[in-house]
Amino acid sequence: MAHDLPQARWPGADEALMSRLFSPVRVGAFTARTRTWVPAMVPWRSTEEGDATPEVVDWYGRFADGRPGVLVVEATGIRDVPSGPLLRIGDDRFVPGLRRLVDEVRQRSAGETRLLVQLIDFLSIRRRPDRERFLGRFLEITDRHRAAVGLESSAPEESVREALLSLDDDELRGALNARELEALEYGARERVTDTHLPHIAELPRTLPDLFADAAARAMAAGFDGVELHFAHAYTMASFLSARNTREDGYGGSREGRVRLALEVLSAVRERVGHHATVGCRMLGDEVIEGGTRVDDAAWFAARFAEAGMDFVSVSKGGKFEDARQPKVGAAAYPYTGESGHECMPTVRIGAPGPFGRNLPLSRAIREAVHAVAPGVPVVGCGGIGTFSEAEDAILRGDCDIVAAARQSLADPDWWRKVVLGRGEHVRRCLYTNYCEGLDQKHKEVTCQLWDRRDLDDEEQPAPRLGREMSHDGKRRLLPPRAPLS
Repeated sequence: MAHDLPQARWPGADEALMSRLFSPVRVGAFTARTRTWVPAMVPWRSTEEGDATPEVVDWYGRFADGRPGVLVVEATGIRDVPSGPLLRIGDDRFVPGLRRLVDEVRQRSAGETRLLVQLIDFLSIRRRPDRERFLGRFLEITDRHRAAVGLESSAPEESVREALLSLDDDELRGALNARELEALEYGARERVTDTHLPHIAELPRTLPDLFADAAARAMAAGFDGVELHFAHAYTMASFLSARNTREDGYGGSREGRVRLALEVLSAVRERVGHHATVGCRMLGDEVIEGGTRVDDAAWFAARFAEAGMDFVSVSKGGKFEDARQPKVGAAAYPYTGESGHECMPTVRIGAPGPFGRNLPLSRAIREAVHAVAPGVPVVGCGGIGTFSEAEDAILRGDCDIVAAARQSLADPDWWRKVVLGRGEHVRRCLYTNYCEGLDQKHKEVTCQLWDRRDLDDEEQPAPRLGREMSHDGKRRLLPPRAPLS
């Protein structure tokens, strides 16, 4: 069932300025001028080495034009390892490029927008291999495989591979274990429970310092603080997950699963002190079988607040466990299954529809957080694209701050348009996830509402330092902007 965009009530300038949405809020070390928040979105504009290109700087400058209260820079890798055109902060050489980004946001927002960078760690995931290459090269041959194809334990590896290649699909499924079959059909993926691998077993010893080092670099680059990425399909969320069965004190019970997150927070706080804002993005519900639900999430968030977390930003889903099978040569994408659809609900999602769908999670988490730390704000999100939706979310107690990713991509000026009493000119997101489709292919992210649209008399090209067009030459990299006084 498709859901029409809700009718929007756009306030006059005086009403907007008197609203809760456009009132200030304390977020750790700083006070945000408004309760408007642009969460992290990966635009795939950095170099393959993780440097901030002119196109990356343009992207964040364009959001700064709209002067949100807080702007969060995309998931930025804390390790200095190849990770495609994703920003990195795992070495001091990345600091100058990030500083240029910070300077651009300060200038474009006239100093009104506070700036955080989201720090992420992720484990290895490989592309789905073709059958011949997997069986002929990648599969680690054991005596179990020899027995499965009727060969002696002394049979050479090459003979075993040839025998496996001759099996039909059903026979092959019987010869492989569950992880081997997953590696063939989806691509091999590491898990935090793979403690037989030394580097996975050592994560609790290595990650706190990696996050702390990254946070120190963020402060050297001029950010107001950091957002620790404890959400979706990545390392820290996997430690928090109810599916984390580690037996080394970092899994199993709630206390075990939250332990590493608290140690990361402690290490970061010790490194940057209290002059930096330190918060996190976390899941209110994993939306997978056997996964964490909101009662666990609320308990975790309360522990974070007690330990000194400055804000909690709530998301939902986005897991590998229910991802759609990728094509050969592509990697699994954690926003293609039910958990991904709940993370970024579209107009095609079922009842009760996409608009504010995830706010009940932030409301439950806010209640738990405020019970122990009333001054810690909770950020809510999920299909919010109008002033009335955002204002009502705050007034109902669903959240203290409203985040809007896709609506901000559709029209980075929408916050300022509302403040100036020009809400009827907001370019409203259609919630079809055109942008997410580009993200899935690691293409430069744009919006269908503006990337191929001619500029009209009421809009102007956005200032830019980098390229105007995408690599394929078909899409504009930046939305036009309305002249706003």
